[in-house]
Amino acid sequence: MANEKKHNIITLPGSSDVEVRKSHFLCALRTVRSEDEARAFIEEIRKKHYDARHNCFAMRIGDPDNVFERSGDDGEPQGTAGKPMLEILKGADLYDVCAVVTRYFGGTLLGTGGLVRAYSDSLKEGLADSEISELTNGVELRLSCDYSLAEKVKRLAANLGIHSLNEEYGADCTLTYLVRLDAEADFNAKLTELSNGRLIPERVRELLYADGSSPVIY
Repeated sequence: MANEKKHNIITLPGSSDVEVRKSHFLCALRTVRSEDEARAFIEEIRKKHYDARHNCFAMRIGDPDNVFERSGDDGEPQGTAGKPMLEILKGADLYDVCAVVTRYFGGTLLGTGGLVRAYSDSLKEGLADSEISELTNGVELRLSCDYSLAEKVKRLAANLGIHSLNEEYGADCTLTYLVRLDAEADFNAKLTELSNGRLIPERVRELLYADGSSPVIY
């Protein structure tokens, strides 16, 4: 049974480059499913920006019932980078995410308040540049029919905004769809009407998915 706790993930990570008194704060984001994945991402950014002074991070992994959180200031004064970044991720209700903000020092000290604002603004702009989607309860449905009926089914699904996962063509057509759980009954009823009761979809599985520009199955 799919988890019915809804929360947000990043489906298309964005980035940002915020300049404050000649220091540049570069934000990078990635969807991760474990601390190991998050640590690997942080190390990837460190290697990419090997000449930067700081690579500060925040991560939230899990779901609303069980979330793992970590943050780090990477040499900045304690509490001026990782912690405010983590608070922004929490405020956005984001899970399975790691954010890294890299600082290239511009020669001017910003003070603790200035650092908090700079790291926060960098992450906020990175999130604004990202596609954020809510995880939704869905069901994978599969059905087989002849070619003439398949075209009608495909038009119906397109009109209802239902995602096609796969199409297989042989003696008959096998169509696989991703349907919101709360739209399953309506879709099935329309299929019954369309086919005069001949179409009975196979319920493959329940799942969680993010309905962004393209569906991301969880």
